[in-house]
Amino acid sequence: MIDRRMMLTTTAGLFGFAALRWLGGSAPARAAETFEIEKTEAEWRAQLTPEQFDILRKEGTERPWTSPLLKEHRKGTFACAGCDLPLFASDTKFDSGTGWPSFFKALDNAVATRQDKTYGMIRTEAHCRRCGGHLGHVFDDGPKPTGLRYCMDGLSLVFHPASSSST
Repeated sequence: MIDRRMMLTTTAGLFGFAALRWLGGSAPARAAETFEIEKTEAEWRAQLTPEQFDILRKEGTERPWTSPLLKEHRKGTFACAGCDLPLFASDTKFDSGTGWPSFFKALDNAVATRQDKTYGMIRTEAHCRRCGGHLGHVFDDGPKPTGLRYCMDGLSLVFHPASSSST
């Protein structure tokens, strides 16, 4: 039988673990990697909004259903908000119903992945291969033809509409 002390100790431990992760107590995995674009924390903070910095550099997550990119349906390219590397073509975007912009395929040589074991789960984290910016996670429950769902934080992306050329 579970007694009160055990329940309080377990609850406190879980909250402590969550707070440690939430406050950045566990260094992002990218700290050991090198990327084509390297900047100091101060340089990233000067370039990004506080929310973008939290997501791209500290592996945070924006609240679902808050990204204006959910309603972005024009032709164009979604690029990294940190270094502007093109990441996803608009024709690979789909409504996953999750509250975050989702894509079934990344552009070639754009997105890299690594295992993410935070919060007691094993997931596949997606990051920009050029600057290492955290983008979101990749799941295997997406549509054909890939079966993948790149579930991206909208603040990690910028949208560039396709230019309309008149001939």
